[in-house]
Amino acid sequence: MSVPPVPATATDTAANTIGSADTGSGTAPGAATEAAEAAEAAEAAEAAGAPGPPGAAEAGATAPAETPAPPAPIVPTTESVSGWGRTAPTTARVFHPRSYEEATEAVRSSDNRGVIARGLGRAYGDAAQNAGGAVLDMTGLDRIHEIDAVNGLVVCDAGVSLHRLMEVLLPLGWFVPVTPGTRYVTVGGAIGADIHGKNHHVSGSFTRHVRAIELLTGDGETRLVTAEDEPELFWATCGGMGLTGVVLAATVQLLPVETSLMLVDTERAADLDDLMARLTATDHEYRYSVAWIDLLARGAKTGRAVLSRGDHAPLDALPARLRRDPLAFRPGRLPAAPRFVPEGLLGRTTVGLFNEVWYRKAPREQRGRLQKLSPFFHPLDGLPEWNRIYGRSGFVQYQFVVGYGQEEALRRIVRKLSTRGCPSFLAVLKRFGAADPGWLSFPMPGWTLALDIPATLSGLGALLDELDDEVAGAGGRVYLAKDSRLRPELLARMYPRLDHFRALRARHDPAGAITSDLARRLGL
Repeated sequence: MSVPPVPATATDTAANTIGSADTGSGTAPGAATEAAEAAEAAEAAEAAGAPGPPGAAEAGATAPAETPAPPAPIVPTTESVSGWGRTAPTTARVFHPRSYEEATEAVRSSDNRGVIARGLGRAYGDAAQNAGGAVLDMTGLDRIHEIDAVNGLVVCDAGVSLHRLMEVLLPLGWFVPVTPGTRYVTVGGAIGADIHGKNHHVSGSFTRHVRAIELLTGDGETRLVTAEDEPELFWATCGGMGLTGVVLAATVQLLPVETSLMLVDTERAADLDDLMARLTATDHEYRYSVAWIDLLARGAKTGRAVLSRGDHAPLDALPARLRRDPLAFRPGRLPAAPRFVPEGLLGRTTVGLFNEVWYRKAPREQRGRLQKLSPFFHPLDGLPEWNRIYGRSGFVQYQFVVGYGQEEALRRIVRKLSTRGCPSFLAVLKRFGAADPGWLSFPMPGWTLALDIPATLSGLGALLDELDDEVAGAGGRVYLAKDSRLRPELLARMYPRLDHFRALRARHDPAGAITSDLARRLGL
């Protein structure tokens, strides 16, 4: 099976078989080929003044030996950096490496404030911030090195976005194994946060599908890390919030698909108990499942929801007109949200109206509707810079999970949010499957609720502290990739492998070169 060529601007090699891994700096796992090695050897020979390939110089000509100039040092810029919630920006020296060597130089030259990698900035809190220190903007490392179109493997740089992977891979009949609510997250960020999606109850989180990681550790050394060869470092990195090192590249297992459309079932749930009953009874029938929940509804309507579940549409489910180009991926985008939005736009009145309309316009029950990928997986990606709609003060994204058997804790939290009149129009409830191996991975078997809250809400800090206590008391945890204010004393109760994680960091990075605002705030 031949693989169509992938645009050279994003891809070094598209091949049927992944090559052998190369852990050298500047080379992704499996990216080396004989042709590339030959080209590199020729370039090295030329730089050293050695004879080049036949015909490169006239007969008898002797090229003078030259010492290659050392690469220019990478120069940072001083920038204000914030999470997607825009609540607590800090200033850092931001490096923009374009090669693995430049990333290595930035880590080795970091001062006592350390360095942290950053992707597209979709972590809601302070996970990719480093006040007074260095931040590595990894988006310049965006090469797709190899695609195994037979076995469904891709080797790519950490700065490649899931959006770019979809553009390249969908025409070949492959999809990313896990996607969160935005496709504008990098592969490095997906590993650091161990992202999950609507299919966790079936597929687990992202790093279950990662086969190898090229990791730049705090000592400036690069190593190829796999779950088989270095399980502790691998699973500490998966969900480790970037604190075990800088992910340079990764090998990821993909999901085969026949089309770029979804077959979706939609139904309304009258209240929270009705919603949980529906999810419990039939979630196993679907690959993807998510419920939008109305947190402003009260009384008998508390927790009413719209439940959307589905799977990738098979080719024979498409009408004839769509079968001509069944893997087309052309997500639409609206103009960006205004740069300046008045505070309080998303208050109880406006969110209440939105929630009422959204619930009523949803069908009571609809089966087998064809839907494009973007509105099913990433509805907010259609509005660039949508985080601006909360105004200059920004918003807090809060996500927690409580185990099965702790449904009463979930009911208490939903009632508390409803009684408080918490204006969230992005509240979603999902069921998680088995816990993931990552030491700080968020998912565990149970119910997870994610909600956005305007930062200007009166008494927000006290409210979230109450929710933290409720979650911790139920044996649950909050998601560190979205956190910006958790009390450090609760962390060990939520993440039982925290001490192991700290000990591993101390072994691999005794100088603390890799750090972040999140790490300092929580003592990670």
